[in-house]
Amino acid sequence: MAYIWQLLHSPSHLHLIILWISVLTLPSIHCMPPASPVSCNATGCTLSNAYGVWGDRKHCSFPEIVYPRTEEDIVSAIASASKSKLKVKVVSKFSHTIPKLACPGTGLGNSMVISTENYNSAIEINSDKMLVTVDSGVGLRDLIDKVSEAGLSLVASPYWEGVSVGGMISTGAHGSSWWGKGGAVHDHVVGLSLVVPGTKQEGYAKVIRLNGQDLLLNAAKLSLGLLGVISKVTVAVEKGLKRSITYNFTNDNAVEDEFTEHGKKHEFGDITWYPSRHTAVYRNDDRVSITTPGDGVNDFIGFQSNLILVSKSDRAAAEKAFENARNVNGKCALASTFVGYKKLTANGLKNNILFTGYPVIGHQHKMQTSGSCLYSSPSRIDISCAWDPRINGLFFYETTAIFTIPTFRSFLLDVKKLRDLKPQNFCGIDMYNGFLIRFIKKSSALLGQSEDSVVVDFNYYRANDAMSPRLNQDIMEEVEQMAFIKYDAKPHWAKNRAVAFFDVKRKYAEFNTFIAAKGKLDPTNMFSSEWSDEILLGREGEKVDGCGLEGQCICSEDRHCSPQNGYFCKPGVVYKEASVCRYLASVVA
Repeated sequence: MAYIWQLLHSPSHLHLIILWISVLTLPSIHCMPPASPVSCNATGCTLSNAYGVWGDRKHCSFPEIVYPRTEEDIVSAIASASKSKLKVKVVSKFSHTIPKLACPGTGLGNSMVISTENYNSAIEINSDKMLVTVDSGVGLRDLIDKVSEAGLSLVASPYWEGVSVGGMISTGAHGSSWWGKGGAVHDHVVGLSLVVPGTKQEGYAKVIRLNGQDLLLNAAKLSLGLLGVISKVTVAVEKGLKRSITYNFTNDNAVEDEFTEHGKKHEFGDITWYPSRHTAVYRNDDRVSITTPGDGVNDFIGFQSNLILVSKSDRAAAEKAFENARNVNGKCALASTFVGYKKLTANGLKNNILFTGYPVIGHQHKMQTSGSCLYSSPSRIDISCAWDPRINGLFFYETTAIFTIPTFRSFLLDVKKLRDLKPQNFCGIDMYNGFLIRFIKKSSALLGQSEDSVVVDFNYYRANDAMSPRLNQDIMEEVEQMAFIKYDAKPHWAKNRAVAFFDVKRKYAEFNTFIAAKGKLDPTNMFSSEWSDEILLGREGEKVDGCGLEGQCICSEDRHCSPQNGYFCKPGVVYKEASVCRYLASVVA
């Protein structure tokens, strides 16, 4: 521990820090599998997400969980719940949603959770019609590999493969593309089956089959799990393809003028912006002929296996220590090293076993998504995903905002103004993945995008104690409020703090049409909960002491921050209308 601490504080030891990071990202190691999101005992069950952000008896508990293996099992479960007037939520094997969308409500109550963990066997490929129909519990990696075996390709997918098909489309998961049908997976869905409540004559449950001719499909293919239990999903596929990827690390001077052209020019392109480093990384990512030589792999650094000891050290010796000491320069040293290491290793791209140079060319199923830390090896229990809550590793917020093209340019310019006042304030973001900029196309989904849009994601330190403020808290909050209030960005449904969803229904022209579809398919609100209502209806909660720290409110009084720790409610610096929790050293002194 002391040795790592010395490395972190000694610029002359850069090569040793890189060696430490290379240990942290061992490319060929597999790890202990993630824990089940469901835990049960004699008194009931609780549900948590994969990051350990929520999952206690007070906020996400229920008396019963069922594990269907067939569609008929799901029908039976819904019939039982409907007859008994139970609330129902669905969870997959993975549970990576950040909001509590899968929680049935507070207290044990009258509720049931359906897990699709074992409902994952059917993958039916129709090569003539270029379609694949799958059980909703099928994992994304299984689907991608099976489609590839048939000589076909799933064109759109999120970058992280630890999701189920049902969860992926229900929450609007996406990759990056303005081409064809776009980068959002739900926009490639052409058919879907829902299990919903039925009348007594219908046996209290029924299956509804939706296809491209049904208007309800536009509600059901991005539904947050609020319309029924998705049992089958049919997705359009294409002939097998290969991709060529090159990362171009360059100055960020013109990123606000170049992002649009980049999205138009490269089918799967994205941009990663590191504000504190004044660096933009343009991902030139395009399909190439299937005969082009290359067997590349995308093994993204952030999703590789980490030694548990190093993950703990990273959190304890680096992040927490820098936070407690208010050491901005320490975070900047790490940010500089991490960005340099990503450049050195092409952010996890491999031409075969190792990265040997650009371009990296490979088959779609090896290039489009990654998640090697998910997979277990019986002989290794000392490594895991870096955020595994069992090891007290990384713990972070994830903010994801969806902009129109004109407003995104203005947002970037405002963030640059804020950055230029003190670039070090953004090192905490750049320690993770900077601002990841992706492109998604206009969608027919009622809760999708009404025009071609730009998505930006950024992660940053989260304290283990919800009432602990964090270094540069005001900067992150000002950027967040710029996005969702000043520029009216829409939140990604599966990410974000509560503040991102305030008044969200106003941002969707088809919101009332979605609510009407929900009323038709789920007239008793079987699939709603107080938590899903919090997201869908976007109501700000009660303003209590400390509510601004976790984004449960926008502060309007000092008590909403942490005045006892020197954090007071103040206006934004660039976006003056923002209200943020700012540390005032003079008051503390």
